Amino acid sequence: MFSDLKRIGLEACVLIAFGALFGLTLNHQLVVDAFSGQLVSPLRPATQESVPVALPLPVLIDEVQQVMASGGLIVDARNPELFAMGHIDGALSLALVDSDALLPDFLARISKDQVIVTYCSGFGCPDSFDLGVLLIELGYQDVRVFEGGYPEWRDAGLPVAGGSQ
Repeated sequence: MFSDLKRIGLEACVLIAFGALFGLTLNHQLVVDAFSGQLVSPLRPATQESVPVALPLPVLIDEVQQVMASGGLIVDARNPELFAMGHIDGALSLALVDSDALLPDFLARISKDQVIVTYCSGFGCPDSFDLGVLLIELGYQDVRVFEGGYPEWRDAGLPVAGGSQ
């Protein structure tokens, strides 16, 4: 009985060791990148030529208010129809879906050292994060994401503009 348990334990250890070795063999670059602190943009596949980029920092509602008070720029990543229906008062519309057409004007008007907070339709909406990554890739130094987005702002009773105030 005891020898059977020893044998089963040894076989389990061997299987675990082979599984770990196999996993590290397939994912060695991911492990190396993780330990070196490098991140790869989720918008494009990792290649030998891809340059690691920073990711936008998530901020809470009070931090958004602080950024606004200190002259930071609030950017709405939602489509123009949602922006027209209601948005954070003072926000600039830069819809992710129209970013190819809107970015040249944005790049010409907004300095790369401007603090930017992006937002969209709340938790589960990836547009603000994706726009933040895009802005960082374009050279903006301080980009943050308000994950609660317009719904959290509106529900907190903070200033909104647009059709459905």
